[in-house]
Amino acid sequence: MADLVIENLAKEYPTRAESLQVLRDISLSLSQGESAAITGPSGCGKSTLLYCVGTLDTPTSGTVTLDGENPFTLNDKALAHFRSENIGFVFQDHHLLPQLTVLENVLVPTLADGSSSPEQIQRAKMLIERVGLSQRIEHRSAELSGGERQRVAVARSLIHQPKLLLADEPTGNLDKTNAEAIGKLLLELQKEESSILIVVTHSQELAAIFQRQYTLDEGKLLDQNPVQPS
Repeated sequence: MADLVIENLAKEYPTRAESLQVLRDISLSLSQGESAAITGPSGCGKSTLLYCVGTLDTPTSGTVTLDGENPFTLNDKALAHFRSENIGFVFQDHHLLPQLTVLENVLVPTLADGSSSPEQIQRAKMLIERVGLSQRIEHRSAELSGGERQRVAVARSLIHQPKLLLADEPTGNLDKTNAEAIGKLLLELQKEESSILIVVTHSQELAAIFQRQYTLDEGKLLDQNPVQPS
């Protein structure tokens, strides 16, 4: 059984005239350790799909289950806890807090329960080392390059060992060299952590290194993976 199952997901927004349908009957399943890239033009609904899968937005219809649980059946408090513990996010903008150090930024998701545990601090240091920033651990975001800031964001997304890692244009603000490095780093860490990774991107180069590729077109998810001969 797949660990992430999206079934017949749709999203529409009311307008003064007819409803604007952004996502139409989307179904997708991924198992632990799998990765998928979703491409498509600006405004096609890629981010909306990612936010629905990540429980930041609510689909109009359809279901999303992660490890057998449908988070949209939970109340607001339980949903926030589910999201924090099971889903990691990497956005185009790193969203680092400028007053905090690299270590403190990576630990931000752990503060929902009051303070970081010694184990969480140790894991944060390990992740910072893994993304190649041990020498920058006490630096603030203004003292980091764009690529370094995004590496901090990647480490932060993994602090809770999420089952599902979602990345929204994670290389969109980076030059070619840093974009390639971040793409490879995401995949390496996802495999090491045995999580599920979905990235939405304009970059065909980034999408090409993922196990599975899809295109979002007119609200529908099109499978770009070649059919294997039987």
